[in-house]
Amino acid sequence: MPQTAQEVLQLIQEQDIKIVDLKFIDMPGIWQHCSFYRDLIDESAFDEGVPFDGSSIRGWKAINESDMSMVPDPTTAWIDPFMKEKTLSMICSIKEPRTNEWYSRDPRTIAQKSIDYLISTGIGDTAFIGPEAEFFIFDDVRFDQTQNTGYYYVDSVEGRWNSGKDEKPNLGYKPRYKEGYFPVAPTDTQQDIRTEMLLTMAECGVPIEKHHHEVATGGQNELGFRFDTLVKAADYLMTYKYVIKNVAKKYGKTVTFMPKPLFNDNGSGMHTHQSIWKDGQPLFWGDGYANLSKTALNYIGGLLKHAPALLAITNPTTNSYKRLVPGFEAPVNLAYSQGNRSASIRIPLSGTNPKAKRLEFRCPDATCNPYLAFAAMLCAGLDGIKNEIDPGESLDVDIYDLTPEELAKVPSTPGSLLDALKALEADHEFLLAGGVFTEDFLTTWIEYKIDNEVNPMRLRPHPYEFALYYDC
Repeated sequence: MPQTAQEVLQLIQEQDIKIVDLKFIDMPGIWQHCSFYRDLIDESAFDEGVPFDGSSIRGWKAINESDMSMVPDPTTAWIDPFMKEKTLSMICSIKEPRTNEWYSRDPRTIAQKSIDYLISTGIGDTAFIGPEAEFFIFDDVRFDQTQNTGYYYVDSVEGRWNSGKDEKPNLGYKPRYKEGYFPVAPTDTQQDIRTEMLLTMAECGVPIEKHHHEVATGGQNELGFRFDTLVKAADYLMTYKYVIKNVAKKYGKTVTFMPKPLFNDNGSGMHTHQSIWKDGQPLFWGDGYANLSKTALNYIGGLLKHAPALLAITNPTTNSYKRLVPGFEAPVNLAYSQGNRSASIRIPLSGTNPKAKRLEFRCPDATCNPYLAFAAMLCAGLDGIKNEIDPGESLDVDIYDLTPEELAKVPSTPGSLLDALKALEADHEFLLAGGVFTEDFLTTWIEYKIDNEVNPMRLRPHPYEFALYYDC
C-alpha cells in the first residue's frame, strides 16, 4: 500500500486509474464520499485538500459558512473492489480552507488530537485499539412509520422462527436461539460469504485474522482484524463495515450493525481491546491483579468513573440500550474482571507476554462513530492515570448469583440514551483535556441526539404498546 502522496500519484499513473474516491465520516458515523477525475488530485490535494460543501453534512456547517476541504491520507489508499471502473479510495480528514486549520468537529481530527494529547502528557506515545464488531446478515428487511402505522420486519433463512416454514423444501439446521456460536455447516450457512468478506477486507489493506458465526440465531456474525494504532483502527473499522455491507449486497443479502435487531436473543456489541505503549514498550503489564500495572488499573478506574458519560458516545443510539439489559451476556455492570463477561471491563488471558496485556471494554457497539468512541475511551483512561483513580475491587463472582442486596452495590450502565446524554452533559471535563473535544462539539452532539433521535422516539407509539394497552 502507498505511504506518501508521491506513491499514490505514481500508483494512479501506473495502473491507469481514472477515478479517485475520497471518503470522510460525518458526525454520527456514516461514511460520505465524492469521486474525482484523477487530474484533480495532485500533491497540493494532500496538503490543502479538495474543496466541498459542508452545509449538508449532519452536525457540521451552516449554509453561510459551508466551504470545507477534505484532505486525503495517502496511507489509506486502496483499490475499491466494488466499482466497475478501477477506482482508488482514500480516507480524509477535514480542514477549514480559510484558516488551513483542522476542523474541530471532524471526528478523524478529534481522534488524532487524542493521540497528540496522549503524547503531550508524557504518559505514552501510542494507543493500540482492537475492536470486535458483531453484525447480522439478513435476507430481507422492511420497516416504516406513518401517522397510523409502524412496523419492522427482518428475516433470515437461518432464523429459528422459520423452522416450521414451508421453504419447498425446508432443510432444517437453523441455529437455536442463543446457540449460534461456532456450529459447522450446514447449520452455519454463511461460511462462504464471511470468507469473501474477510479476503476482500485484506484486499483493502485491513490486517485480517478470523471469522465465525456468533451467538444469536438469524445470521449473527463477526469478523476479526488485527489491532492497530487508534486512528488506523478506526479507519479499518469503517472499511470493515463498508466491505461487509457491499459483499452482502452482492449475495442479495443485507447487513445491520444495530445492537438489538431481534427480540429475545443476543444483541451485537463491539468489545474494544485497548492498551498504551511508550518508546515501544507496553505500559499495562505489571504485578497487580491479572498481571496489570498500576497504570492499567488507573486507566480502568477512569473508564469506570466516566462510563455513564462515555456511553453517550460509545453507545449512541436508542437501540443501544435494548442490548444493555441484564442477561444475554450484556456487560451492564460497571466493574472489571479477568473472567466475568457480564462485567463491563474484562482482562483477556495473555499468558506471560507483556506485549499482549490489554483490557477489553465490552460496552460499546458498532453504531458508534469509531473515531469519537476510541478518542473518548482514551481520554477517560488518561484521566484515570493522571488522577490515579482506584478502580476498586475486581468482580470475579458470577454476577447472576449475587443477591439483590449485593447486586445493588455494583454500579450499572445508563438505562437509555437520554440518561447517557445527561451523564455526558454533567461529566465531560475529561474530554476537554488537551483540546481533544470542544464544548461546541459536545453541545452539538447532545442537541443533535436529543432532537433527531431521543425526541422522535418519544413521539412515536411502539407496536407492543397496542398489545399492552389497547383494551385499557
